Amino acid sequence: MSKHLVIVESPAKAKTIERYLGNDYTVLASYGHVRDLPERELGVDVDHEFAPKYVVPVKAKKALSALTAAANTASDVFLATDYDREGEAIAWHIVEALGLEGSKEGKASKRSKLPIHRITFHEITKSAIQDAITHPRDLDTDLINAQQGRRVLDRLVGYKLSPFLWKKVMKGLSAGRVQSVAVRLVVEREREIRAFNPEEYWSMTAFLQTANQEALEANLVAFQGEKLDKLSIKTAERANELTAALKAADYEVANVEEKETTKRPSPPFTTSTLQQQASHRLHFSAKQTMKLAQDLYEAGHITYMRTDSTNLAGEALATARSFIQSTYGADYVPAAPVQYKTKAKGAQEAHEAIRPTDPSKQAGDLRLESERHAKLYTLIWQRMVASQMSPARVAATIITIEAGDGTFRSTGSVVRFPGYLKVWPTSAEDLVLPPVVQGESLTLTDLKSEQHFTEPPARFSEATLVKALEEYGIGRPSTYAPTLSTIIDRGYVQLIERRFQPTQIGEVVTDLLVENFPEIVDYEFTAQMEANLDSVAEGHEDWVRVLTDFYTPFAKSLSEKLETVQKKDLTEATDKVCPECGKPMVIRPGRFGKFLACTGFPDCRHTEAIVVKTGIQCPLCKEGDLIERKTRRGKTFWGCQRYPACTFATWDDPHKTPPVVPTPEQVAAREAAQAKRAATTKGKKTTKRRTTAVKRKRGR
Repeated sequence: MSKHLVIVESPAKAKTIERYLGNDYTVLASYGHVRDLPERELGVDVDHEFAPKYVVPVKAKKALSALTAAANTASDVFLATDYDREGEAIAWHIVEALGLEGSKEGKASKRSKLPIHRITFHEITKSAIQDAITHPRDLDTDLINAQQGRRVLDRLVGYKLSPFLWKKVMKGLSAGRVQSVAVRLVVEREREIRAFNPEEYWSMTAFLQTANQEALEANLVAFQGEKLDKLSIKTAERANELTAALKAADYEVANVEEKETTKRPSPPFTTSTLQQQASHRLHFSAKQTMKLAQDLYEAGHITYMRTDSTNLAGEALATARSFIQSTYGADYVPAAPVQYKTKAKGAQEAHEAIRPTDPSKQAGDLRLESERHAKLYTLIWQRMVASQMSPARVAATIITIEAGDGTFRSTGSVVRFPGYLKVWPTSAEDLVLPPVVQGESLTLTDLKSEQHFTEPPARFSEATLVKALEEYGIGRPSTYAPTLSTIIDRGYVQLIERRFQPTQIGEVVTDLLVENFPEIVDYEFTAQMEANLDSVAEGHEDWVRVLTDFYTPFAKSLSEKLETVQKKDLTEATDKVCPECGKPMVIRPGRFGKFLACTGFPDCRHTEAIVVKTGIQCPLCKEGDLIERKTRRGKTFWGCQRYPACTFATWDDPHKTPPVVPTPEQVAAREAAQAKRAATTKGKKTTKRRTTAVKRKRGR
């Protein structure tokens, strides 16, 4: 008997869905895209409406063969790929690759006559899957065209602009419509930091005692009727003058003001805010967060994790409200469900926020893969449940103190009713002020002035860079994590102490693009391209016209710049000579930092690492010195210069933290781990060689 064939992207998703469907259904995975543009050619006919040339990647052939065999015996096909543009495009590519009904590849065969149904769902639950099966729809051509337009646009920028960088800067570089803008943000922030001039300022604090012998601290906010802002006291001399004037003054409570304020919860997570909070609270990278969220989604624990909407389904709201009332009490449940308005540019309001599929279940109620999965699930659960709880009520107290010509102020707050803070705690603690009354005399026990300097803007973290991209309207939920990974992998930026810093290559490439292709790295232009693709998805724009408007001037400019722009010389002279040919050595930039290279290249290919010595003896072997090294992702560590004879290494800067001698057990464990990694790598290489040999033998 023929079965219904259900096709999804991943085997984990297939396994979960299979549990909810009967024996009449076969659920198989496509393992992602079954067709894509070719790797080693442009694959886009720019002279004929940007017609893409799609091929089946080698890694997709096995999955496609299984899908083809299943389709040959199926009664119909349900395309259950993800609920977004990329998911829609994957479904369309499956139709085309299998030659199903309505595809260009369709032949007069049983497969070409199979009915096909597109089904979508926000969550992988039994009710959602069964509802989707009973309410299928056709493929959405507008969504497919929007994704196809994005893919072709990104290919045109990357494939055409990257060779320009190879010719004018160095081999191996790449450009990208979103990645190049992200690098520009990092570069410009770094230059703001370099150009920043610290400004000196002083603060003044009075340490007081009340009539009841309780301590009270207050800050100087005005002098001789003039309000003092943060930078008003600019020198030590002025601070000393104020100290002298105020030490002998009588301190008296001039006013006590109390008022209650409310703190409202934040909306449930979108992709962007999830990545930001996972970085801030859990120290997860954007890439790691999305991998964990994907696992949770495919296991049926959370809703779809690529979204820019803060909407919540009515059923989920009802479950959350019931859970809150039974767990925390009626006071913690608002009179009506809380609705949030999505602020992201181009947000898809029809989508849902990221939430638990069952808000009544906490991490301990589920069988989760790892502690990291549990931490991320808990974060998602806390945010969603808190979003539907009553506001917190906070009593704020402001005490104003007069002292001669000076006015001091002390501010404190007490949480009167925690509301959503029961579930979504913040780091702020109550600052309870001692009880005082207007007119009460206070005793001055100390008056301290403290020097400060203004600080430059902070470097971007993963969280703040994602936030900046979202605020500019650049990229979409599915692009944030891969964009951050790409700019690190390409060597344009380094993530040092969880903050982005540009490399020399990143700065040179950014300057070159800003000067010669300003539209590619222009924030507003890039955001407008995103808006245009959104219009394609909504059926208001034609994707070919959008690409034509971009590509015509771009191609003309590229042709001109290839002829007129001079190659950048990035080398730095040294007094070293090549030990192999005797020619001078120079410093060159590379993807993983600077290195020494022979000027006789390509005849002589000798290179050397640049050694940064610490002058500190290795604590393990007592023979070599510790030198600064970097991982492939740019993270700094310190190791013995006698490596591999000595394997000592530490993440701690030996100038700040004395290196600790590892125990024999720790050394043995480290060496065993290294040997295991080496064996695994060797095994993978052997397997790859065998696979390649078999393919060659079969003529593939």
